[in-house]
Amino acid sequence: MVRCKDVLAQAYAALNQNRRRSALTMLGMAWGIATVVLLLAYGTGFSAAIVNIFKAYASMQAMGIAGGRTSMQAGGNKAGVNVRLTNDDIDRLVTNVPQVIRISPESFYDAPVSYEGRSYIWQVSGGHSELQEIQNLQVDLGRFYSAEDTQLRAHVCVLGSESKEKLFSGRFALAEKVRINGIPYEVVGVLKARPQQGDQNINRIVYIPFSTLSDFRDTHYLDMIWLDFLGYNYGEVERSVRHTLSVQHNFRADDKRALMVFTLMEQLAQFRIITIALQVLLAFIGTLTLGIGGVGLMNIMLVSVTQRTREIGVEKALGARRFDILLQFLAEALAITALGGLLGIVLAYVISFFAGNLTFYSALAQHGEMGDIRLIISPTTVVVSTTILALVGLVSGMIPAIRASRLDPIEALRYE
Repeated sequence: MVRCKDVLAQAYAALNQNRRRSALTMLGMAWGIATVVLLLAYGTGFSAAIVNIFKAYASMQAMGIAGGRTSMQAGGNKAGVNVRLTNDDIDRLVTNVPQVIRISPESFYDAPVSYEGRSYIWQVSGGHSELQEIQNLQVDLGRFYSAEDTQLRAHVCVLGSESKEKLFSGRFALAEKVRINGIPYEVVGVLKARPQQGDQNINRIVYIPFSTLSDFRDTHYLDMIWLDFLGYNYGEVERSVRHTLSVQHNFRADDKRALMVFTLMEQLAQFRIITIALQVLLAFIGTLTLGIGGVGLMNIMLVSVTQRTREIGVEKALGARRFDILLQFLAEALAITALGGLLGIVLAYVISFFAGNLTFYSALAQHGEMGDIRLIISPTTVVVSTTILALVGLVSGMIPAIRASRLDPIEALRYE
C-alpha cells in the first residue's frame, strides 16, 4: 500500500522534473480559478449594490401606504370611491398590526422657501420623528427634528443637501432662519445627499414636524402612512394593514387599487431573482473558462503518461498495483490543481482590491456611488470556486491516471 507521504513525494519529484511545463499548467489553472472567483465576486457585488440602492431610500422593513380609488363594489358602495387616510388610521394600525415597530404620517406641501433674497418653490414634507428611521434619512450636519419638536409645534426644519447648497452656497446653515411660506423656521439639520435620477428633487425636500405643517394645509387627511415592521413576513403585514383599513373605509381587502401599498422587501425579492440568475450564469461561464485550463491539465498529464510508460512498467513489475499507479498520477494532477488554485485565489484578491468600485448606479443617478459594484469575495464565493476547481481537477486528472493504471506491464517495459 502506497503511503500518502510517498505519493506526495513522487508527485513533487515529477513536478520538479518538468518545472516549465508544470508552471505553465499551473498558470492556466490559476487563470481559470481567478476568473471563476472574480465572476462570482461580481455577482455578489451586484446583489449588494441592489440592496444598497434600496436602502438609500428606506429601511429594509419599510412599508408605504397611500389611499387610492376602489375598483370593486363593497357593501353599498360602488367602485370608484376615493380612499383618504387620516390620523385615526395610524392608531388603528398600531392597535391591529402587532408587527409595527415605528409609524409616521407624511403629507406634502409645495411652498416658497427663502433665505436672504433667495427663494425657491420646494416640496415641504411633514411627519413624525420616526420618519427618519423608516426612510433611512441620514443626517450630515446637526440633527433631525424630535418627538418633542412635534409636541411643541416647534418651527424647526431639516434641509435636503441640495436645498442647503442653493440657499446657503456653502455657508454654515445650522441655527439660521429660513422662511417657509413666509414663516421663519430654524435649520436644525442637513441631510446627506440621496441618489436622484433625472428631474427628481429628492434632495430639495424640506422636512418639518407634522404638527407645524398645519400652518400651510389641512393635516386631517394624509398623503402617506409610513411604517416599519418586525420580521420578514411582509405579506402577512400587508394583509393585516389592508384588512384593518378596509373595515374602516368600507372597501374590499383584496382590492389592490383601493389602497396602494409599497413594500421595500417585496421589491427587493423580485430583484433577487434576477441577481441569483445572474450569479448562476456567471458561475457557469467561469466553469467553462476553468474547463479550458482543465483540458490543458489533462493534455499535459496524458503526455506525462506517454513519456513515463517504461517507468510505469517497472513499477508494476516490482509489485505496484493499478490503484497505486492511478493514485500516483492523480496526485500529480491534483497537486498542480491545488497550487494553481491557491495562486488564482490570491490573484483574484489582488485584482478585486485594485479594481475598487465599478461604475453602475452612479452612471444613472446623481450621488449614486453607494449603488456601484464592488468585487466582493465572500467565504461562500471561495468555497464554491474551490469546489468547482476540485471537480475540474479531479476529472482532468482521473482520465490520464486511469490510462496509466491500465497499461500492460510487459508492453510498458518494451516501450522506448
